[in-house]
Amino acid sequence: MNPRRDVDPHGGHGTPHEPTPTIWPVGFAIGIACIFVGLILSPIVVAVGALLAAIFGFLWIRDVTKGFRGATTPEPEPEPAAPPPPSGVAGVTEPGEGEVVRYPRSVFLEATTLGLGALIGGIVTAPVLGFMILPPYVKRGHPEIDVGAIDDFPLNEYVIVTFLLGPEDGEVSRRTAYIRNNGLLDESPSFTPLSNRCVHLGCPVQVNGLPLDDDKQEERTGDNVLTRIPTAATAGFGCPCHGGQYDNEGNRTAGPPVRALDRYQFRIDNGRLLLGKTYSVSEVEGEGADAQIHAYELTGPGQHVDGPEAWLYPVQPPR
Repeated sequence: MNPRRDVDPHGGHGTPHEPTPTIWPVGFAIGIACIFVGLILSPIVVAVGALLAAIFGFLWIRDVTKGFRGATTPEPEPEPAAPPPPSGVAGVTEPGEGEVVRYPRSVFLEATTLGLGALIGGIVTAPVLGFMILPPYVKRGHPEIDVGAIDDFPLNEYVIVTFLLGPEDGEVSRRTAYIRNNGLLDESPSFTPLSNRCVHLGCPVQVNGLPLDDDKQEERTGDNVLTRIPTAATAGFGCPCHGGQYDNEGNRTAGPPVRALDRYQFRIDNGRLLLGKTYSVSEVEGEGADAQIHAYELTGPGQHVDGPEAWLYPVQPPR
């Protein structure tokens, strides 16, 4: 049995292992770039970027590891006997039967460097990307706000209600809602709770009517301090910033807004009205308790919620 000896897989020519020039890293980089851009623009772009990164990454790895997978023991060629190498110097010989081909140290170091570099890069990058990208996409709880008893809301009239969304944050969290009591629907109270944020750029819309400031009510519910101001002769809502106009159901009637006013979810508990999280509305068909609301997940100002335009706008983080 022949002794085990190291054999140069390059046939004794001593050629260093160097990867061939390729465009796969460029394609992989483009795929990664598309993923990051897609996080801002659209999930479709994210999917395309992931597909490109997967394809080009596979091709890149295939080329880099080709030497490991495709190396074969070259056929020995008869050569004239060579003088033995000087004492203390390892000679390079052709492989014989039973001998094991070993890869040069440069190949091992290259693969090890790539692997460790990728591992270290992933360990360092993952937490950074997590802190940068994930927080806006993590759903947060929305507290229910007690805005008063049902009897505090006159039938078919809007009441301007202000409240603290987060009492611990103080006045910076104060919000305004326009709430109308629609009477009963299937023996249950029905309300129209509209957000006062214009869906164009987020300016506060105002009631196109007469606020009855003399009838203003203040009430403390737990840590919250809320106010209620009745209105009279309400004829929709208007935005003083850019002229957006809405009807009594919150539908856009004029100006730059692209959809109806956002609304609050609500429920009745022991005769009191509780507001939940807000949601977006494309349009409202009908009026009052009989209205048919086309509801969607909450989106930002200026964002379409239906139609082909909705695909052209950025992904909206959960709220």
